[in-house]
Amino acid sequence: MVLTDEETAMLNGDKGAAVQKAMQILVALGESFGAERLVAVNNVHMAGSSVLVAEEAGTRFVEDIRKQGGKFVTRVTTNPTAVDPSQWKEIGIPESDSILQTRLTDAYAGMGANSCNTCIPYLVGNMPRFGEHMAWGESSAVVFANSVCGARTNREGGPSGLASALTGRTPEYGFHLKHNRYGKFLIKVETQLRDMTDFGTLGYFAGKIAGQDTPVFTGVATTPTLEDLKALSAALASSGSVSMFHAVGVTPEAPTVEEAFGGRTPDKVLVFGDAEKAAAEAALNREPSDHVDWILVGCPNASVQEIREVADALQGKKVHQDVALWVTTAGAMYAMAERNGYIKTIEDAGGIVVRETCPFLARSRVIAPSKGYKTLTTNSAKMAFYAPGQFGLPTHYGNLGRVMQAAIDGVWR
Repeated sequence: MVLTDEETAMLNGDKGAAVQKAMQILVALGESFGAERLVAVNNVHMAGSSVLVAEEAGTRFVEDIRKQGGKFVTRVTTNPTAVDPSQWKEIGIPESDSILQTRLTDAYAGMGANSCNTCIPYLVGNMPRFGEHMAWGESSAVVFANSVCGARTNREGGPSGLASALTGRTPEYGFHLKHNRYGKFLIKVETQLRDMTDFGTLGYFAGKIAGQDTPVFTGVATTPTLEDLKALSAALASSGSVSMFHAVGVTPEAPTVEEAFGGRTPDKVLVFGDAEKAAAEAALNREPSDHVDWILVGCPNASVQEIREVADALQGKKVHQDVALWVTTAGAMYAMAERNGYIKTIEDAGGIVVRETCPFLARSRVIAPSKGYKTLTTNSAKMAFYAPGQFGLPTHYGNLGRVMQAAIDGVWR
């Protein structure tokens, strides 16, 4: 790699041990991917923010960087933690996780991070600009940033994100380069996408086919909601390792099919019609019984609009006594929803709104058996895809109306 004089000084230790270690990480990463240089960034979303990911060793590593004088030189937001700050004990999170999480969160905050603790940083003040080079972790946020915003980022892990935050640099490879951002195959959407769950189902279908390739969609309505695109991004990054998609006439780098593919011919052309949608939905419904006990809305974290829809569904009703309803969200979304009365409506009905964590980044393999949960019911394709393997919980999957009816009735219909 060719480094500037300033970058060479960082690598030589002229700006301290923390920056030197960070530059060593970035140079090794860049060379492994064949990057020719580093590119300046001023925006990092930190994936390694939960102690479920970092554990004791990762927490000590971040603490040591801070003790060495590490200071973030970029905007930094943090991914969900392993702990709800006020309800961790009630929802079954181990105290040891709470103690360790405080250490990790304090270490990041002490170096200058905005501890928003959410997988939707673009809704809490960190909205990427078109063409902006960034170093983001959290797979669903990476897809959203690259695709919906037109920003440029690879999927960064905890160490590489930390290194970028300390140096303001990231290696220029992958999705930082225009020629790597073109589509590889075409999916013709020939069925109606009615809500965010349908968009998630499309993402699940496409991700399984895509692997790491970038899909291009035609036939998507030109006015999808933010929640629709959030669900599509999350599902693509779950069933596949997708980092970007194009929706012709919707996303900024795909005004036409030709521009989405960079003038190339698609490697393959597929159809997503009624039959394909039904088959994908069936594949995500892995629990044959009607048993319902743990219901999750908010993966990725719920927007205020999603919280409002849950509250509307519960107005004047009660969550079944045998059901635990979680709505997971960011602290900022919680504050706005609380001001509007949505939190009270959900809590009065018997549900809970969980902040700053989610089943993926909390210790759900401890929570589920301690609470006696045997199934997980959700409107999130990402959650439905991961839950059987990660938590050992088979899933019911459907749109929000169906999920909320299950919360009230206590059975899956």
